[in-house]
Amino acid sequence: MNNTCIKRTKMLCIDFVLAIILLALDQFTKYLAIDRLKGNQAFVLIDGVLELRYLENRGSAFGMLQNQKYFILFVGIIFLAVILFFLFKLPLQKKFCSVHILLSFIVAGGIGNMIDRIRFDYVVDFIYFKLIDFPIFNVADCYIVCGTIVMFLLFLFVFKEKDLEFLSFKQNRYREMK
Repeated sequence: MNNTCIKRTKMLCIDFVLAIILLALDQFTKYLAIDRLKGNQAFVLIDGVLELRYLENRGSAFGMLQNQKYFILFVGIIFLAVILFFLFKLPLQKKFCSVHILLSFIVAGGIGNMIDRIRFDYVVDFIYFKLIDFPIFNVADCYIVCGTIVMFLLFLFVFKEKDLEFLSFKQNRYREMK
């Protein structure tokens, strides 16, 4: 096993462990939401601003695609496959460590919501910004949205076009990265 392969395996193991920790945190918060919030009044954290309120979301983002469990799962699996492919293709340079972390957040969030859909036929949501009447969401949603926004900003303002050549399907892409 060469040094590059060892480095890649080590980085992917770190990604995996981080995603598992984040997934466990997401599932724990959903367990608490079911245990403490289901069937009860909203728990006010900041009056008029932030509440914990139990909701069973049978749709996707913002409640779209209600009762389309299998379609949502299928799309989720496709997105996860693309993200995993991207993780395996990421160069081993230090400047890509942040992308590894962000992708781990997105994977953990996606899998967290998929687990809910498979177990319950809905996603457990419980965080509500009452001040702006934002749709109720969960920790996994935070992982996905924040990870995606930060990654978008990195690709827009930090990485240069040459940094993203690894996404090309050309044969010589790795030789230029090393």
